[in-house]
Amino acid sequence: FSQQELTALMASIEEFAEIGEFFDEPTRIYSSGMQARLAFALATAKRPDILIVDEVLSVGDSYFQHKSFDRIRQFKAEGASIILVTHAMGDVRALSDRVILLDKGAILKDGQPDEVVDYYNAMIAERENAKLSIEQKRSKEGWSYTEFGNDLAKVEKIDLYHPNGETPIKVARTGEELEIRARIAIKRDLDRLVIGHRIADRTGQVIWGSNTWHTKQIIENPRSGQVLLSTLRFNCALGPGSYAVSFGLHRDDTHLTEVYHKVDNKVVFDVVNTDYPFFMGTTYLNATFELGLVS
Repeated sequence: FSQQELTALMASIEEFAEIGEFFDEPTRIYSSGMQARLAFALATAKRPDILIVDEVLSVGDSYFQHKSFDRIRQFKAEGASIILVTHAMGDVRALSDRVILLDKGAILKDGQPDEVVDYYNAMIAERENAKLSIEQKRSKEGWSYTEFGNDLAKVEKIDLYHPNGETPIKVARTGEELEIRARIAIKRDLDRLVIGHRIADRTGQVIWGSNTWHTKQIIENPRSGQVLLSTLRFNCALGPGSYAVSFGLHRDDTHLTEVYHKVDNKVVFDVVNTDYPFFMGTTYLNATFELGLVS
């Protein structure tokens, strides 16, 4: 900025940074969060043609992070190019149209957010587990999904069903009961097996996820040759849109220690709202309005 531009923008920079009386103090006395606030407010005082955002937004309070990402989304909608340099995969999924995965300066993957983020997560797990294989495939319907693991247990089949139904479904209604059924083959004797599920929206943001470690339903000592059927029952408290199911088999509370088989975005289904008043967002809260006359 020129001195004239900076003077003209000073009030809006101060307003966005919200650091109060510290705005006029030397930056050497700022906390890291205050520095991040001022730096972002200054860099985005005018909409740039290209905005590079690094890990600085991981510093500071949640309120300012929300505020900053609202501004980033606004700039993107107005035509600015946004470059995120980050390890925060949720931010990558939410904001990116194209993702490049770098490792020691080399490009490992360049493509759609879901494909690259899933590959990155698999790569991190692979480095924790030396004997993993990573595969990215395309379903017959056309979407990409990622598989990785040491194959000591395998997900042979996974689909979405209505309760008591025998035919897999691709469309569900808000509020109805659903089941995710998975057929699991045990390839080697194991000391324990944990089963995990994750449901994400079309941008890759996780709507819900958990596993049987947290529900205290760990399967102890499954034997080679056994075939198990896992059923997850849930109410489809989801808004209209497209959702993807990921499924994991691992030894502990996370797939980062020892993962037998993990499949990301294997099942994709759509949700329609035919039974409830219009609402925004990905989650149906069954909320009610109460109104009263005060005076």
